[in-house]
Amino acid sequence: MKRFAAFFSLASCTALAASAEELDWPALEREAVGMASRYFQLDTTNPPGNEMRGAEFFRSIFAKAGIESSVFESAPGRGNIFARLVGDGSRPSVVLMHHMDVVPADPRFWQEDPFSGKSVHGEIWGRGALDTKTSGVTHAMTLLALHRAGMVLGGDVVFLGVADEEAGGKFGAGYMVEEHFELFANAGVVLNEGGWIAADDAGVARFWGVETAQKTPYWLRLVATGEPGHGSMPLVDSAPNRLVAALARITAWETPIRVMPEVQGFFADTAALGPPDQRAALLDLAAALEDPDFAAAFTANARQNALVRNTLSLTSLSGSNKTNVIPPEASAELDVRLLPDQDPDEFLADLHAVIDDESIAIEKLLSFPPATSPTDHELFTVLREIAARRHPGVPVTTPLAVGFTDCHYFRERGIPCYGFVPIQVRESEVKQVHGNDERISIDNIESGTRITYEIVSQLAGAQALDPVSANVAKTEER
Repeated sequence: MKRFAAFFSLASCTALAASAEELDWPALEREAVGMASRYFQLDTTNPPGNEMRGAEFFRSIFAKAGIESSVFESAPGRGNIFARLVGDGSRPSVVLMHHMDVVPADPRFWQEDPFSGKSVHGEIWGRGALDTKTSGVTHAMTLLALHRAGMVLGGDVVFLGVADEEAGGKFGAGYMVEEHFELFANAGVVLNEGGWIAADDAGVARFWGVETAQKTPYWLRLVATGEPGHGSMPLVDSAPNRLVAALARITAWETPIRVMPEVQGFFADTAALGPPDQRAALLDLAAALEDPDFAAAFTANARQNALVRNTLSLTSLSGSNKTNVIPPEASAELDVRLLPDQDPDEFLADLHAVIDDESIAIEKLLSFPPATSPTDHELFTVLREIAARRHPGVPVTTPLAVGFTDCHYFRERGIPCYGFVPIQVRESEVKQVHGNDERISIDNIESGTRITYEIVSQLAGAQALDPVSANVAKTEER
């Protein structure tokens, strides 16, 4: 069933365009850049998080604008912020979500301080610039712009800044959905991270990627036990030896190839962008992967390999804390990512068979059910219209995300959630996410703010208010 299929009349679109033109976009863009610089300076590294710093940052901005907001503390220092522009109820609410926590950054390996928010050669530097503090800035600026323009909204527009995404979201989106789900009762869509405008190294847009499905984490710990002893007298059946033997079998295991519909569609949509000798094959990836030679070449690329099979990465090893002691226990942790249609219990049974050692215990560290969002949502009509104006001929498509985001909390409750941040990211810049020297161009902050405003205005059914009321809103903010 197609959901939320209502569209705007020509008259309402004209009113929206006229109001948007009246906004002082150069001033709004400068404000967005300044906000990004200040936001990047807040150290919200998780652990420990300290996302209350981000929550208070936005609460102050909204309070000055006359927009009411609420801060929810899920644990000491773990803040989540919720703000709402109220619509007339004729359309579902639009929720704009980003996470305020960031992964650690070691300044020894950065060219600039990771929490400087410094502008260098047209780029703002800082941990979280791509993941996902810029998204929070574009969301906040959209609320401010709609408020200042005095727009009448069909649906509420909600700003949601959450904690703890980088550690699974228990104190962030998970907490908000579990403890305060009534706040999202009217939600028709959640816009989140997970997709962007992919660009080539020359900065030319290649496709608009919207995340509708993602691989699910199934993090596991393997524990081997055995007789301890002195390192000078090796024990063949020691815990470390049993563990290493099991890991050797696991790392040699090639899980079966399976092409999900999202992956099939993505490569068909972008086949023209692939290597010339592969373009015909990419139009039907599932069929092409039946050829062993093509499959070997395709899966040699780590990202492509992750798109078409369940994957396991060995990420942690633990044994003795002394070189001359054979420990009674040794453990390893695996970052397992399952395709959205996979049964975790069946995968676990297959893993036990591969290990072939009943003495190896397997503990589940993290798992949640797969969930996807429909591709016939009104969002795609809006994005295709905007993409056609800004990047003619560039497809809007749905790549499968190999990582996971907070979207699953909403998808599990039946609310469509999509990963899309309207910034251009080059392939060479992707490594900055969780890597060194994370930064974003000023041009991206500016254009991202405008595009986010366009998307949300259309989804929320925004229409211009009379000039007198709009001026009242601006006066109240001052």
